[in-house]
Amino acid sequence: MLHRLLQVYVKPRERTKRLIDILGSLTALLVFSPLMAVIALFILLSDPGPVIFRQKRLGLHGRKFTMYKFRSMVVNAEEILRKDKSLYDRYVSNYHLDEDEDPRVTRIGRFLRNTSLDELPQFFNVLLGQMSLVGPRPIVGEELVNYGDRGADFLSVKPGLTGHWQVSGRDNIPYPQRVEVEMYYVSHHNLWLDMKIIFNTFRCVFQRKTC
Repeated sequence: MLHRLLQVYVKPRERTKRLIDILGSLTALLVFSPLMAVIALFILLSDPGPVIFRQKRLGLHGRKFTMYKFRSMVVNAEEILRKDKSLYDRYVSNYHLDEDEDPRVTRIGRFLRNTSLDELPQFFNVLLGQMSLVGPRPIVGEELVNYGDRGADFLSVKPGLTGHWQVSGRDNIPYPQRVEVEMYYVSHHNLWLDMKIIFNTFRCVFQRKTC
């Protein structure tokens, strides 16, 4: 089974990174499975509907995949967003809204986002080989225009559960700067940089702050 998961990775560095992804995601799913069950229950109690939010994102070389997250918004979130033009325009300009002004986010969803627990289901994406533990944040198709003629380079690296952007300011930096941060990782990524990013991710999560 492990051989089949690794056989498409030819370069030693790629095989090593994939092995780390497999072992890391399996360990995380085993350790966090009780917590994930509790989170699922709280989501159902706070706002009945699907526990998992699914969205198509661009993966390696632009291949689309379904990314998983714990649902942190009300079921009719997109409808609410499109009804408020000023809110929608602010969202499209940076693909982000402050939680305090976002009417779509539930109470439990706000907690999940602040603690990054909404991202836990993405360990399944990592295990399936659609994402890596570390890499550029997977984007929706509409965001690719922000990368201009560097779009193909951006998509040449597998997207990650965490990455250079998440530990370099995340929501506090404008999108053009985010592009530069992500492209730095694309140009300089290696296993040592990945380890530093993972360490800084743990530090940010445990301190519950944006790094």
